[in-house]
Amino acid sequence: MYDVIVVGGGHAGCEACLAAANIGKKTLLVTGALNRVGSMPCNPSIGGPAKGIVVREIDALGGYMGKNADMCQIQMKMLNSSKGPAVRALRCQADKTLYPKYMLKHLKETKNLDLKEALVDGIIVNDNTVGGVILTTGERIESKTVILTTGTYLNSRTLRGFDFKYEGPDNQPTTYGISKQLSDLGFSVQRLKTGTPPRIVTSSIDFSKSQREPGDTYPWKFSFDKGYDQIEKVNVDCALIYTNKEIHKIINDNLEKSSMYGGVIEGVGPRYCPSIETKVVRFADKERHQIFLEPEGLTIPETYIGGFSTSMPIDIQDKMIRLLPGLENCVVARYAYAIEYDAINPIELWPSLETKLIKGLFTAGQINGTSGYEEAACQGLMAGINACAKLNGKEPLILKRDEAYIGVLIDDLVTKGTDEPYRLLTSRAEYRLLLRNDNADIRLRKYGHEYGLISDEQMERLNLKINNISILEEILKKNRFKKNEENNKYLESIGSTPMLESTLYYDLLKRPEISSDNILEMLKISNQLSIVEGIDDISDIMTEVEILLKYQGYINKAFNQAEKMKSLDERKIPDDINYNDVHNLATEAREKLMKVLPKTIGQASRIMGVNPADIAVLIVYLEGLHYGVKR
Repeated sequence: MYDVIVVGGGHAGCEACLAAANIGKKTLLVTGALNRVGSMPCNPSIGGPAKGIVVREIDALGGYMGKNADMCQIQMKMLNSSKGPAVRALRCQADKTLYPKYMLKHLKETKNLDLKEALVDGIIVNDNTVGGVILTTGERIESKTVILTTGTYLNSRTLRGFDFKYEGPDNQPTTYGISKQLSDLGFSVQRLKTGTPPRIVTSSIDFSKSQREPGDTYPWKFSFDKGYDQIEKVNVDCALIYTNKEIHKIINDNLEKSSMYGGVIEGVGPRYCPSIETKVVRFADKERHQIFLEPEGLTIPETYIGGFSTSMPIDIQDKMIRLLPGLENCVVARYAYAIEYDAINPIELWPSLETKLIKGLFTAGQINGTSGYEEAACQGLMAGINACAKLNGKEPLILKRDEAYIGVLIDDLVTKGTDEPYRLLTSRAEYRLLLRNDNADIRLRKYGHEYGLISDEQMERLNLKINNISILEEILKKNRFKKNEENNKYLESIGSTPMLESTLYYDLLKRPEISSDNILEMLKISNQLSIVEGIDDISDIMTEVEILLKYQGYINKAFNQAEKMKSLDERKIPDDINYNDVHNLATEAREKLMKVLPKTIGQASRIMGVNPADIAVLIVYLEGLHYGVKR
């Protein structure tokens, strides 16, 4: 018997089985095609706004996505680098051949992990408790816990116009038994939709009509650990083009032929990653939309047309594509398609991602209504950790909204639910200045260590980093940039005011126009670089000090707001509470509370339809229970 069985080898499944196996549990990954583990059926990238920070959080907790992305990247860029630290995030172009290849290699090398190429038809359930899985061959494999990470393969079909096929992404087989069983067990199974753009033979594109979009020259990394260097030492350009009025006219003239607008699609599509026809309809005032040309890989002669997903029939697609700048004479490798699939309502999950209906059954990824590789991977990691915590009789790891974007994502899902593919955005995080790209290890590595995914050596390196931040702060507070002609000329060259007297580096760093790189240059100019010798990763440490110094007031404000909310999140609600006994609750609030079954007052306060007055009534009721009085 296995301790953990993971169903599905996408990004959620990979993180789930690696977490369980690395914690020491006997784990089995069952997936339809082993050579497709960690595959990228849509965009060839990892990271992006908010998502890039999630990848850093996965790495901080002991997950693998960031390490694999670092090795398989062919371009890396820090987004929003000219803006504040709350919105900076990494995004890499990943080689779509290398990424699954090296993910499979890592899975095969992981102890306690077995891999099986098969399709799962259902789960074994006894007395509302999971007992394993049933394969389409009829074979039964027993397990103490099961994690479903089925992605877009549940009862899925691809669509172009009025033509459709019952299949998953890239012509892979779909599965039907799990959806039906979940519905029979009482889960609310819903229909969702997403899509993918065309792929064009790269050599047939005239890139002279596009704007070059190179990556950064700085060697950014997702992972906080060393030893995961880029396999192919290259930096491949992307390109930017725009749609035009002619394309928009074709779309408007043929809307009824689209699967979405022709009534063929049953599922609800993603709000924040819409098809090109949805963009044209929803933003009718815009004369053009951005389209990114992204390389699929070094050995894949195809380019991904980012922002141009569509469910139009092939003949209409072909006309649209050839009106894009530089694609007039292109060769289409694969036309776009929409895909719809089954998912559950995530309100039916506890914050641990264990289902409320079936004990020991966890779900992660697009089955929970999310979109995106990164959202899936972080859920898989958390489901793997919490399945093991359940087996060990340990409290689950529930990250708070002020601790991680992962905490924001899961809290949104299990508290509010979603009836469309959920996408993580910086605007969803009220404490985003605390949840930065630079400090994910400081925020989360301790949890990875506590739950068995981060080693003592990794914690020692983190403690060294924290200590070095303090040391550097003291150095900058004690040493001065001397007033002389050469130094003042440097200040003027970077747009800063000359000094009237020698000034502490710490005070100079407070100037908005002076960056951490400028301070390092000043130390070099004044022959004082030696005072920071011995500090590992000095550039990263200096950046950390700069952020903490320049945004100290805002950070303290966000921290204080989070502390006020923390008291509500620490007030537990008994599992056996009967909301019918809580008098004076509004009817809507009572219904929502009974549906979500929040674990804390804080979670209850975030349920849509539960107002502050309802929370006040609930608190009074719980205080009465504490003192043995029912009100």
